[in-house]
Amino acid sequence: MNFVIPSFIPAIPEIVLLTLTSLLLIADTIWSKRSEFATYYATQLILLVVGYLVLTSFSTSQILTFDGSFVRDAFGDVLKLVIVVVSMGIFLFSKEYLLQNKFYRGEYFTLGLFGVLGMFVMVSAYNLITMYLGLEIMSLALYAMVAMRKDNQHALEAAMKYFVLGALATGMLLYGFSMIYGATGSIQFDEMAQIIASGNVDNVVLSFGVVFIVIGLAFKLGAVPFHMWVPDVYHGAPTAVTLYIGTAPKIAAFAMLYRILVEGLPGLVEDWQSLIVMISVLSLIVGAVITLVQENLKRLLAYSGIGHIGFILLGIIAANPDGYSAAMFYTIVYSITALAGFGMIVALARTNNEFDLVADFKGMNKRNPWLALMMLFVMFSMAGIPPFVGFYAKVVVIEEVVQAGFTWLAVLAVFMAVISAFYYLRVVKVMYFDEPEDDTKIEPVSNQLNWAVSFVSIALLVLGLMPSSLITLCYNSL
Repeated sequence: MNFVIPSFIPAIPEIVLLTLTSLLLIADTIWSKRSEFATYYATQLILLVVGYLVLTSFSTSQILTFDGSFVRDAFGDVLKLVIVVVSMGIFLFSKEYLLQNKFYRGEYFTLGLFGVLGMFVMVSAYNLITMYLGLEIMSLALYAMVAMRKDNQHALEAAMKYFVLGALATGMLLYGFSMIYGATGSIQFDEMAQIIASGNVDNVVLSFGVVFIVIGLAFKLGAVPFHMWVPDVYHGAPTAVTLYIGTAPKIAAFAMLYRILVEGLPGLVEDWQSLIVMISVLSLIVGAVITLVQENLKRLLAYSGIGHIGFILLGIIAANPDGYSAAMFYTIVYSITALAGFGMIVALARTNNEFDLVADFKGMNKRNPWLALMMLFVMFSMAGIPPFVGFYAKVVVIEEVVQAGFTWLAVLAVFMAVISAFYYLRVVKVMYFDEPEDDTKIEPVSNQLNWAVSFVSIALLVLGLMPSSLITLCYNSL
């Protein structure tokens, strides 16, 4: 049941986040050098406060406000809590990396918080304009973060590619939005769904609108054939920024996909389902095959992430509540796993060594057995090897796509998962069976990062041993 209330109370977490981030932006410019870490600690405190507000006002029903443009429901609140937790991990890993590479700046944290604000708005958007606003708030923050290293040619090149292609994709998305609005006369997701269901619409215009919208969504997700920016941006951006881009924004992009296609355009399921099938198949194949030849770990994780997007789309293809819940579970698991993977690179990076090549991990078991074990946990979870949580993430989406009648797609997904296991296991092989080029013991740049990497990596095993709680939470939130 929908409850429309003329109140700003459902948006309190977003309002508090915007207010505190704006105050932090001002404070960061006036704090003295002695207080250089104040912005970092304030950032973590802000996220804690916002997470607490979401948790204490957790919504079990769907509440609409701001003339129906903003929604609070269990689906949105679960994703917001995950975004907060993952973002806290991102900033924790990033602090030491920024110090090591001598470009520690408060702007990284304030831009990161504005990015989180954009993600929150995207998760709760209930009309096309609000969704666009959230997307732009997040995207502009990301563009600026990628270009923060003004002295790094690779970072500037990555930022330019990301900005140009992002602007093109946003244009496609807006063109699709305008077509949907022109055909239905509404920008509200629930009203659009009702008008399309009535049949009093121009189906040709709607079909074109869906095509442009799916193109825009595929770009934001980094799905094939709109993935061109992913490996270059992941590789060129500072690793702390790659860590940010590769984790929390994926959750917001999934929410965007769900809100627009499932809640706004359920009557056009045959149109967007066929497009998603093609994109998913291409993403699974490219994510499995091209990754085989990657020697840079950041590019390897970028291409493997494209494959994971293919798996997330399998749940959307199922076109039923259980399928969407499975996709939601996979998105959350992937974000946590990517946090652990990129977090490991960040933790080991030094001033003169990014530690982002597969060869850098040679003989890791001899140089630091504990970190080698943690990296093994990450690689096994990404490969979908039991008992790690990545295995259950793959199982639930494959099960739902089979029940939806796409058995051939499930077989393809399993086959690609087997192929992709090769490059994950190659990292494990390098760590345990290759001789190290340097016998000196390697440690994370701080004990704090050692604990952080260990905690997130072990969480992949613990969640895999007890996956039912998280799975149940996802299935009950839709």
